[in-house]
Amino acid sequence: MRSCGGLPRCPLFPLDAESLGRPLTLQQRRSEEEVRCISDVVDSPTQGVPCALASAVPSKTVDLFEMIEKMQGSRLDEQRCSLPAPLKTEEEYIPYPSIHEVLQKGWPYPLIILPQFGGYWIEGTSHNLSSLSPTLSDVPFPWSGKVKLESDPTAKLYRKHFLGKEHQNFYSSDMSLGYLVLSVKYEQIEKQENLRLLLRTRTGTKHDLIPISCLNEFPNAVQMAKLLCEDVNVERFFPVLYPKASQLIVAFDEHVISNNFKFGVIYQKPGQTTEEEVFSNTEESLGFLEFLDFLGDKIQLQDFRGFRGGLDVTRGQTGTESVYTNFQGKEIMFHVSTKLPFTEGDSQQLQRKRHIGNDIVAIIFQDESTPFVPDMIASNFLHAYVVVQLTHGTTGDTLYKVSVTARDDVPFFGPPLPNPAIFRKSAEFREFLLVKLINAEYSCYRAEKFAKLEERTRSALLESLFEELQLRSRSMMGLPVGEDDKIENGSGGFLENFKSFALPGRSPSRTRASRFHGRRSSAIGIENIQEEKRDTAERIQKVLDSPGTFFDLKSDGSSSPSSPEFPSRKSKHI
Repeated sequence: MRSCGGLPRCPLFPLDAESLGRPLTLQQRRSEEEVRCISDVVDSPTQGVPCALASAVPSKTVDLFEMIEKMQGSRLDEQRCSLPAPLKTEEEYIPYPSIHEVLQKGWPYPLIILPQFGGYWIEGTSHNLSSLSPTLSDVPFPWSGKVKLESDPTAKLYRKHFLGKEHQNFYSSDMSLGYLVLSVKYEQIEKQENLRLLLRTRTGTKHDLIPISCLNEFPNAVQMAKLLCEDVNVERFFPVLYPKASQLIVAFDEHVISNNFKFGVIYQKPGQTTEEEVFSNTEESLGFLEFLDFLGDKIQLQDFRGFRGGLDVTRGQTGTESVYTNFQGKEIMFHVSTKLPFTEGDSQQLQRKRHIGNDIVAIIFQDESTPFVPDMIASNFLHAYVVVQLTHGTTGDTLYKVSVTARDDVPFFGPPLPNPAIFRKSAEFREFLLVKLINAEYSCYRAEKFAKLEERTRSALLESLFEELQLRSRSMMGLPVGEDDKIENGSGGFLENFKSFALPGRSPSRTRASRFHGRRSSAIGIENIQEEKRDTAERIQKVLDSPGTFFDLKSDGSSSPSSPEFPSRKSKHI
């Protein structure tokens, strides 16, 4: 190691102050003299010891290492620094202001405040009406084009590029990666030959378009898989020979896509700061009723034929009416706190919380300024909230302030809120709000708790798909199949396992719910999530039962609505 001046620098001793142009202190001069003495001892061991150390070793060998240790210890004491204090415990941590402290400070209040010990992020904290033009038409919109629904980008790749086109499918099993399903398609793009590859593993799907000109030779299936994932370590892939394999594969790929959503809607009156207070509301203000009408259609639950979101449509045990909408082919049922059954004497209102507490995203509607705290509602499932507060412009027209909060492990989701986050009541805001809710749920699935559940579900479905493809292919070739592995026409391992994850009452998820033992509402939440996949399972049943092609072979691959008898929302009076 050399200093800036090119002179050797001892790693134990820093550059002295004199070499840097600064005067030495008395202590530093003494230290330098001692260092030079030690250096002389090292360089001239057979001569008399110079300077102050000579008298200490008149006739015997100096214990050099002991002296060096003493000098290093002295110098280390000079360089010693104080270590940072240990991390504070929760008792020592300085928390955020509590809801009561914020209320004592007086108006204006924010729409959302963080829990005292954090754990959430907030979007949309600026709601200054004075920064807007007094002309209501000048209230800005946060987008320049159409808002975008977010989803898994690989979910529809097979439908778009492979389904209904010539391609090959393969399967194999890797000791480390688990079951693998590979799809290969040759295609020409602008006179260039390419291989489009799609590899499914238990952790995700990998996709790439590889020009053949970049390859030394045409690869085999194993080499193709390694082009997508270098960790693949198998000797061979087996071809899929089952004629209906494409329908099974597309069903697996799109199991993450849902056309059914359920969101909570909680009415928070001014001054309400607890879960018990907001769930005990029975009256609805004119502003809240206007917002519900803006949000969707009021429907009677009795014999309702659309997506019910876990609500009872036969015996009236979850109320008589609710709010529903069909938005861009997606059915949305809102669990409105004031429309769910109210139980006298039950301070927790479990009949209401059993539905809203098991949603993943909820709207908090406020008539006036009262802060909402995300941990106000105890729930294992609720991960994101969209707070909407009613206000009015200078001309009396309806405006809405919006803030969003979610748990720390929930990634940010769009569309982003404008600054200030104030919207005028309009069809554009309704579209923005519904897209924000749907994207929030998709983003929540990437939080730790839901991501682990999704990985287990995907792993089990992939194993079932692998076994189905293997057994069907062996059966097509006339190879012997074990008694336990025989496949009856119209049913099979993949279908049964898919239905076990999709349908309530047939799922290992019943045992998974025991993780939340003692919390009845959480177990019911599993059932509600399973219900959303019922229609998909029914479509897969048709795949195996029908001799014809069930899935639409169009490239966009839009799924059929689950309730065609309920008309789509063509227009909404604003």
